[in-house]
Amino acid sequence: MQPRNMSMSGVVDLAAVKAAQEAKAKAEQARAEAARQGGTGAVSPADLVIDVDEAGFERDVLQRSAEVPVVIDFWAEWCQPCKQLSPVLERLAVEYGGRFLLAKIDVDANQMLMQQFGVQGIPAVFAVVAGQALPLFQGAADEQQIRQTLDQLVQVAEERFGLTGLTVDPDAEPGGAVAAPVEGPYEVSLNAAARALDAGDLGGAIQAYRNVLADDPAHPEAKLGLAQAELLQRVQNLDPQKVRQEAAEKPADADAQIAAADLDLVGGHVEDAFGRLIDTVRGTVGDERDAVRRRLLELFELVGPEDPRVVGARRALARALY
Repeated sequence: MQPRNMSMSGVVDLAAVKAAQEAKAKAEQARAEAARQGGTGAVSPADLVIDVDEAGFERDVLQRSAEVPVVIDFWAEWCQPCKQLSPVLERLAVEYGGRFLLAKIDVDANQMLMQQFGVQGIPAVFAVVAGQALPLFQGAADEQQIRQTLDQLVQVAEERFGLTGLTVDPDAEPGGAVAAPVEGPYEVSLNAAARALDAGDLGGAIQAYRNVLADDPAHPEAKLGLAQAELLQRVQNLDPQKVRQEAAEKPADADAQIAAADLDLVGGHVEDAFGRLIDTVRGTVGDERDAVRRRLLELFELVGPEDPRVVGARRALARALY
């Protein structure tokens, strides 16, 4: 089963944005829950290296990746390079003090996971951050290269996803403080939305998100999910070639530029979408200009207010308006 934030894997840029927002919320919620219970949620050094199989993958890797970056070491008993690499990763997991969790997967016993990750040879090392899988390296690597890769991983996890890692207590009992993922009050509706997205039922996903927002209008995951599903619904029946031709022929046509900007964003061309609409703001007036401005603000929310591209585009929009 895939986590919710992997359900839009075909829309790479939007999926990453959604994962970041959701991971930050869950990480903060987990820390708040630990504080409420009067504990630190600390783990022992032994808990930083875990063996994972197919049955426990969702719980031990996907769900935990909303709390801490999970580095996956694909290995096998017969693999001699693995016997050199794995001890280094295990030592670094402890040395990094909870900034990442090391999950060891025996490929002989977990062929399906090996296939799902597209592993062509071992050792192979991946990371999962907020449900997003990314390759780190394959084959032998020296310790300096490994450290550089891990440093980049933990920096991205903290700055973009708000994942500060696990608290480690050398005196904690192994296995005693691994917290279960925090479940929110709207998991049924949010999971229904994810299943609908996986099935291509955008209308069903939109309705499920609206059900959440009817009770909690400020719910961040539902707001972002609804905006994404509505965007995908807007573009699903568009003819990209026709839309782009019309936009090129009618640079001052608000509707044509809005449709093209939607396609830009879905395709991951964030700056193109922003630039197109800012240029259109400059060339329109009245209701048309306001419609373009509103769509641009919606796209800002989709990408995320802290994204540098949004920050720069907001300044450009202000100049275009005033």
